[in-house]
Amino acid sequence: MTETASRPIHVALLGLGEAGAAFAADLVELGVPTAGWDPVPTRSVPGLRRAESAVDAVAETDLVLSLNSGTSALSAVEAVASALSSRAIFADLNTTGIAVKREIAATVRSAGASFADVALLAPVPDHGVRTPSLASGDGAARYAEILRSVGAPVDVIGPEPGAAAARKLLRSVFMKGLAASVLESLEAAEAAGCADWLRADIAATLRDADESLVDRLVEGSTQHAVRRTAEMEAAAELLNELGIEPHVAHAATDILRGLS
Repeated sequence: MTETASRPIHVALLGLGEAGAAFAADLVELGVPTAGWDPVPTRSVPGLRRAESAVDAVAETDLVLSLNSGTSALSAVEAVASALSSRAIFADLNTTGIAVKREIAATVRSAGASFADVALLAPVPDHGVRTPSLASGDGAARYAEILRSVGAPVDVIGPEPGAAAARKLLRSVFMKGLAASVLESLEAAEAAGCADWLRADIAATLRDADESLVDRLVEGSTQHAVRRTAEMEAAAELLNELGIEPHVAHAATDILRGLS
């Protein structure tokens, strides 16, 4: 891993849940001096230095990785801000709103350290420290330099904290919306006795998807909004008959009706 002028980079991990433990295991395997802290440790990472406190973990550390949760992201940085060195980068890898990212950045900057807003774009258990990500903030370029040295793909998108988080949340509208659509349609198909057929059809559609499908969805929805509104009203009626609450079907109907 990238070194400072006189020694290897030292890393601290705040949060040793599924994601934090995966990062820690990879860093230890790479020989990176790494300390970890979690108030409720549930996972063992051989070779990781277990800090006595969050402050102990970040003391004299070059890179702090916060992998807690959205609800505790701000309290995590507030607990260690006074112990951050001026050379430290505090990277918040939690999924939060952009207002919280800005608060975290302000806390880090008031301590004289640098901040990186990091948005993870793939499941961490599958990729560990090499999980693809976006980064923004005044410390983003340095964060990217360090993570790229261990093979992690990091795209820097600018100096503003919250920019990376905003892109992830916009992506979440699609990804979680897609998941909700699949769940609702499969539940209804199960009730209708054709779940295997629909699952295979969904899989084939996703397998063959490319940019042309995106264009077709956008342009087709606009051009055929009236017809598709009626189609989704009929779909919602069917789900009601099957005993399935048509949350996604109703939302799609409202969006198409707005386009028409």
